[in-house]
Amino acid sequence: MSSLTQEEQLKLISDLEIEMMADMYNRMSSACQKKCVPPRYKDAELNKGEAVCIDRCVAKYMDIHDRIGKKLTSISMQDEETMKKIQGQMPQPTPK
Repeated sequence: MSSLTQEEQLKLISDLEIEMMADMYNRMSSACQKKCVPPRYKDAELNKGEAVCIDRCVAKYMDIHDRIGKKLTSISMQDEETMKKIQGQMPQPTPK
């Protein structure tokens, strides 16, 4: 990734984030629909029970997504700190 310019890296990161969010949305939609809406339905509109179920399902998905994101960020920061400590303890090469 170091051969890419900073602008190219930011675009790549942005594209990956959009792809991940689209994937999460698609999985959430599919899972909540399977859980809350019967395969054979009679009405074009959701009934109250289905709407409440979908609201709760989406809220749970978003909460878990947020928790996982925070945990991964925390782990990443810990890894960076550990790498800095390790690099600080390694002997530096002496110039010739």
